[in-house]
Amino acid sequence: METKMPFNVWVLTLAQAFAMSAAPMMMLLGGIIGAEIAPSPILATLPIASMVVGVAISILPVTQLMRRFGRKKVFIGGSVVAGGAGLVAAYAAQEQSFELFCFSGILLGSAGAVIQQYRFAAMESVAPELGAKATSRVLLGGLVAAFLGPELAVLGGDLIETPYVGAFLFLTMVSLLAGLTLCFYREDSAALSQVNVEALGDIRPLKSILNQEQIWVAIAGAMIGFAMMSFVMTATPLHMHHIEHHSLADTKWVIQSHIIAMYLPSLFTGYLVAKLGVSKMMLAGMLAYFVTIVTALMGNDVLNYWAALVLLGLGWNLLFVGGTVLLPRCYRPNERFKVQAFNDTLVFGSQAIASLSAGWVIHQLGWQVLLIICIPFIGIQLILISWWKLSQSKVLATKVSE
Repeated sequence: METKMPFNVWVLTLAQAFAMSAAPMMMLLGGIIGAEIAPSPILATLPIASMVVGVAISILPVTQLMRRFGRKKVFIGGSVVAGGAGLVAAYAAQEQSFELFCFSGILLGSAGAVIQQYRFAAMESVAPELGAKATSRVLLGGLVAAFLGPELAVLGGDLIETPYVGAFLFLTMVSLLAGLTLCFYREDSAALSQVNVEALGDIRPLKSILNQEQIWVAIAGAMIGFAMMSFVMTATPLHMHHIEHHSLADTKWVIQSHIIAMYLPSLFTGYLVAKLGVSKMMLAGMLAYFVTIVTALMGNDVLNYWAALVLLGLGWNLLFVGGTVLLPRCYRPNERFKVQAFNDTLVFGSQAIASLSAGWVIHQLGWQVLLIICIPFIGIQLILISWWKLSQSKVLATKVSE
């Protein structure tokens, strides 16, 4: 029987649909605009990487602000920052300023760090056994964003005489719509009293919390999932449009399909995680990533890009949902901000490194090498899952023997 999700989950889902539109818009246009105005082709993907860097450097401040002021105020503030970032990007496109365009990416990333907390807020709004379903519901908002972001990018591309200015004005609009939606978010009273709970103590040192095999499976799953996804996706528009000379429409279709594939599986991944377990879903995600690499290496036709990027999106969803669901099992409620900040700093720090290196790798080493680089990281996650399962088997055997 379907369990009714609370009001907060649906508010966060709608906010996600608006707020996440910024990311696919920048992913589609960032490398293309960068190639036109960057001082060097190697720096073409720097605007996209700047957005990811903005996420990485903002995670700790965002979680500290939420600890002090609660989630709602920071959620709305993040939407205002995103709106401002759209205006800065529009001005940068108008003036052909590469530095200012990269700065707009950092601002978007700071807002993105706030958006990444939506999933934790949704899980806190439901019983623990419904965490996977709540996460999946919120991620479904990204499915709307997958359509909305690229469509607004193309629609606004020629709306104003200077190309792409209109697209970023649309970005400001949808960001402010997200902020308006979040005004209806109901702050959890338990969250507001978090500072009082923490004052009572009983919060373990981070070192003690990290002394668990499963927490590294959760963190590494999200890290590898995001880093590989960003590494390949950042390079794809540049390789398709500027190197292989596929049309902008085909490039948009591939990126749009990829983002849809990132979020559409959320219709069922919550149920599958609950029924089959986290480890099996993460293994399926690693398999999808491996087939992505094989498919992309087979050719440079539009269909190759499309199939590879769809599989890349599917793999990301399975790994990200699995890691998100597994992480809260590793900490107590009053340790949440500490562990969430540590997790997201590593996850988006690795994504930032992947995005920053994608432009250099594709220009200096080529598309094929970029893909092959991903293979060892699949092996690392497989080793971590095996280590966790072996540890569980030993614990179970010890209990049986006793």
